[in-house]
Parts: sequence; structure tokens; C-alpha cells
Amino acid sequence: MKRVVIRMALAAILGVAASAASAQTLNSVKSRGVVHCGANGTLAGFGLPDAQGRWTGLDVEFCRALAAAIFNDPSKVKFVPLTAKDRFTALQSGEVDVLARNTTWTSSRDTSLGLNFTAITYFDGQGFMVRKALKVNSALELNDAAVCVQQGTTTELNLADYFRANKMKLKTVTFATADEALKAYDSSRCDAYTTDASGLAGERLRLANTNDHIVLPEIISKEPLGPVVRHGDDQWFDIVKWTHYAMVTAEELGISKANVDDHMKSDNPDVKRLLGTEGKHGEALGLTNDWAYRIIKQVGNYGESFERNVGQGSALKIGRGLNGLWNKGGLQYAPPIR
Repeated sequence: MKRVVIRMALAAILGVAASAASAQTLNSVKSRGVVHCGANGTLAGFGLPDAQGRWTGLDVEFCRALAAAIFNDPSKVKFVPLTAKDRFTALQSGEVDVLARNTTWTSSRDTSLGLNFTAITYFDGQGFMVRKALKVNSALELNDAAVCVQQGTTTELNLADYFRANKMKLKTVTFATADEALKAYDSSRCDAYTTDASGLAGERLRLANTNDHIVLPEIISKEPLGPVVRHGDDQWFDIVKWTHYAMVTAEELGISKANVDDHMKSDNPDVKRLLGTEGKHGEALGLTNDWAYRIIKQVGNYGESFERNVGQGSALKIGRGLNGLWNKGGLQYAPPIR
């Protein structure tokens, strides 16, 4: 009996110590009063400031949802524009608290950088854009083509793998930033431009003559995009991960910005747990129990954010596809809040 009591006491002490150690990022964010979010800065639909300096995009709204959960104020975010080359260093050094910058989850990134991917907020894949005048209808017709691509990305590696696998010759023209690569393509330095398909939809709109270009049908890779945090802070990892899952769950339950207050009166157990009228799931994260209500009320559910930024309500007009809910033919699936 004594041994059992001692073990229980030791477990409690270790649990408190682990909790204190893991709360470092949340405590820093609360003390600072703002979340530092590493963002793109040049990609329409995901992370782009307008002429007035107001940021918009799917990744941007994710960071606002995180701020809403913590502060009950989605404006308490500082967006730090990062290139593909410096994004991981900025997170590792503590310059940002979370990286939400159309970043692909791979095994090497997940295991060798001291970082954790939290969830897949957008299922993507790499494609190609060419001029209609080239009269190319398939990526398999790009043998010996010059292709503009951003260096230091999974895009660059996938490009080389695709051409090698299909026994085609490739002239890779690399650039430090996506902006430079796109401008080079637009000025005819390359036959084709390659990046994630979602990126092609937005980048095409930036070209001098949008209608002169087409996106080829092939998707040559899996590009699961999502937020990234540092190793060693499980509480912050959980908060970032469950922010996405709360937005997906809200869509699944039919809860939106417009009707979330009405659902506060719901007797549905799943709704009650999500909105914090039953259970202490927010406290378990180190937040208030109405954390998900704050997200939905101030930012919206996943579907609302998707449609507003990259879907039919945006200039990109991207269909839900793989990013639809699991019960509507897509892959977005959230573990239960219970």
C-alpha cells in the first residue's frame, strides 16, 4: 500500500514538473500579449498582406484562430514574413512561436530539425504551369524543358524525381524566393513554373497576362501542409493541433460564426464539449473552457475559412477536393473532443 501511495505521489510531482516545463511557450505568449506567427507574405490565399498591411489567407486565419483561443482576440498576432530558406531557422531560434507557411510535412523535417508538425490543414500536391502558346497538355511533354522553381523546397526535389522517373531531360532554373521564380517565368526565362497546385492558382493571377497560361492536369506529389512548432513543449503542440481540429469539428457539427451562439443552448453532447458548456477540455490545454467557442465566434469553422480564402468566395476558386470533410468525400477528419 505504501509503495502505491509513494508511486502516486511521485507521478503527481513528475506530472506537475512536466506541466510546468511544457507551458513555456504559452506562458511566453501570454506575457508578451501576442502570438508571433511565421507566415509567407507573398502567397495569395495562404499568407499575403494587402496594400493597407492587413494580412489575409488560410494560414493567416489559422494564426488568428490560435490568438482567439488564447486571448479571446484574433488580432493579437504579429505576422513575420519568412522565405522558404529561413522559415525553419526562425522557428528553431524562437523568433516565431508557430510556423504557418504552406509547409510540407516530411519525415526528414519532422525528425531532424527539432520541430513537430501538428496537423494537416491543407492537402496539396505539386503541379506545373505553362504558356498556352507552348501547346503542351501534359507534364510528360516537358522533356528538355527549362523549369523555374524555388530552391531549398520539396518542390525542387520532387521536380528532379519526376523527370528522372519518367526518363526526361530537365533544365532546372532555381531562385531563392518564389517571387523571383515567378517573375523569371513571366519574363520567359523558363518554359514552365512549378509549385504546389494551390500556389499555382494564386500565382497565375499575378502574371502579366493571366489567360495566356494554363495549369497542367498532373499532380506529381503529396504535399500535406500544416503548422509547425518546436520540439519539447507538448502543451503548445496540443494547443496548435487542437485549434485546427476544433475548426474541423465545428464544420462537421454545422456550427459557424453566424449560429455559434444558438448552439450554446444545444443538448448535443458533442456540441457541448466543443463549446465548453460541458467538461473541462479547455483547461486540459491550459486555456479557458470556451476556447473553441472563441475560435468559431471570431474566425469561423474550417469550411468558412477555406471558402473565404481559397474557395469559391475567393479569387482562387479552388474546390474542396481532398480538403472536404471525411463524410463528404474529403480527408479532413478530426479526433473527437471528449
